[in-house]
Amino acid sequence: MPALSTIAARPCLLTALPTLRTAAIRPRLDLSGLSKAFLNTPSTKLGSHEPVKSRVPPRSWDSHMHVVEPRYPLIANAAYKPTPHTIEDAIAFESSLGIENVVLVQPSIYGFDNSCLLDALRRIGPSRGRGIIVIDPANTEPATLRAWHTLGVRGVRMNFKSSGKEPTREELRRTLLEQAELIRPLGWMIQVHTAMSMIPLLEEVIPQLGIKVCIDHFGGPDLPQVDWDKGESFDPYSLPGFPSLIALLKAGKTYVKISAPYRLSKDEKFRDLEIIIREFLREATNQILYATDWPHTRFSGINVEPFTEQCLRICGSQSSAERVFRLNAEELMDSSLGF
Repeated sequence: MPALSTIAARPCLLTALPTLRTAAIRPRLDLSGLSKAFLNTPSTKLGSHEPVKSRVPPRSWDSHMHVVEPRYPLIANAAYKPTPHTIEDAIAFESSLGIENVVLVQPSIYGFDNSCLLDALRRIGPSRGRGIIVIDPANTEPATLRAWHTLGVRGVRMNFKSSGKEPTREELRRTLLEQAELIRPLGWMIQVHTAMSMIPLLEEVIPQLGIKVCIDHFGGPDLPQVDWDKGESFDPYSLPGFPSLIALLKAGKTYVKISAPYRLSKDEKFRDLEIIIREFLREATNQILYATDWPHTRFSGINVEPFTEQCLRICGSQSSAERVFRLNAEELMDSSLGF
């Protein structure tokens, strides 16, 4: 099977699916601190993103988004109950940004049942989609993983952030090694959602895994309050875990997603996260992935266009934008087996 860069030259599937109107997400969190520009145009409604669409590199990837279909039941203790956001809604949204390819990430509300994600992958096909699932290694057969590989699955997710339980050093090591042992033959990666303060523990164990690792949402920093109007700033290396994250990125086996700024930033213009993005790019351009985090679960009225514009501006050059929006995702999400 050809590499993704070859597949991506085929006529775009995204325009072939019907456009559906998406229901608004129920407000769950206070968004008063976010910029009016960021909240102005809900990205879950279809609209014009032409300024961004004309600048996003061809064959770009959204490396982190979710789908929620009403026919798939949530787990009993689901932390939230979102309104439906189908793969058709997702495709329409991505097309409005000029993004052709997507990485579907298993949300915590479905637990180990990956049926919704796998069905979405079947509907868009592996030439345009990749999937990151959640598994219980004790109850998952290698043959099942191989079948999912043909659909486009390329990794497993470990969500320590949403669970609210921070593992001990030994628990983290044991859990990561158990997952890595199962998926290593497929060339998959582990995706980790955690607080940045836990990354020093990851720095200890990742070299033992023999696979690639991707860390969600800027690495989950706890950002300081900064008075930007008074000319204040901050040193990202003062953030607990940031030096370890940079060391992992520079080692070449770890990636990080620049995504979900509204979950992290304490500045309406995301200047705190811009400092982090610039340091990521300075130290490890080949390890950074752009993502939208659509449909922004537990938030309402999010417009990703300003953040996407910001990412393009920070990239500075077309070659850097190609890396962040396309090439890094292609390299991480492909594998030595199959297409």
